[in-house]
Amino acid sequence: MRIVIAEDNVLLAGGLELLLAAKGCEVAAVAGDGEAFLEAVAEHRPDIGIVDVRLPPSFRDEGIHAALRARREHGALPILVLSQYVERDYAGELLSDGRGGIGYLLKDRIGRVAEFVDALRRVATGGTAMDSEVVAQLLARRGGDPLDTLTAREREALALMAQGHDNATIAERMRISDNAVHKHVGNIFAKLGLAPDDSGHRRVRAVLAYLDGAPGPASGRG
Repeated sequence: MRIVIAEDNVLLAGGLELLLAAKGCEVAAVAGDGEAFLEAVAEHRPDIGIVDVRLPPSFRDEGIHAALRARREHGALPILVLSQYVERDYAGELLSDGRGGIGYLLKDRIGRVAEFVDALRRVATGGTAMDSEVVAQLLARRGGDPLDTLTAREREALALMAQGHDNATIAERMRISDNAVHKHVGNIFAKLGLAPDDSGHRRVRAVLAYLDGAPGPASGRG
C-alpha cells in the first residue's frame, strides 16, 4: 500500500512513516501543506492519503479542502483524515460526496497501532472509518427519540456500524454470531425508519445522517 501524508508536524510525520513502514506500507511522500500534498498525489498516485485537518498557512481547514480536491481530481482517492479534536462538520463534509474510501480519526488513535492500521486498510479498500468519539457525541446528542427504543445491544451494534465496521467485525467485537448481528441491524434500521442496506458505506452514511439530524440517503443511491 502506497501512501502520501500531509502533516506539518515533523515529529508526527516521522513517527507515522516508521509505524507504517513496520506494517509493510510504503510512504511515497510527506507534504507539509495542502498544495504540496496535491502535487505529491499527482506524482506518486498513492493508494491512500493521510491528511491532517489543519495545515499551513492558516491552520484551519486546509487539509479538508486538499482531501476533497484530491478525491475530485484523482478518482475518489481514499483519504484518512486526522484531527486533534472532534469536529463533526468535517466528518460530514467528507462523507457528502456519497462515495466510500473515507476515514476520520482523532490523532490519539495512532497510538492504538492495530486499530489505526485496520482503519487505514479498510479505507484504502473503499470502506469507511469514523472515530468512535464522533459517533459517541452524535449518540449523546440524540435524546428522546427512536434511539430510546433500541436495546443496549442494539445501541452497541449501532455505534460499531456507524464507525464503519462490517457485520463480521461487529460480531467479533460483541462476541455474538453473524446471525445475531444481522438481526440487530435489521431491528435498528426498522426502529429508526431507515431503508435497510448492506452496502457498507451507504449504511454508514445513513446512520450518521440520522444521528446528526439530517435525512439519510435513499437505499437506491450512493
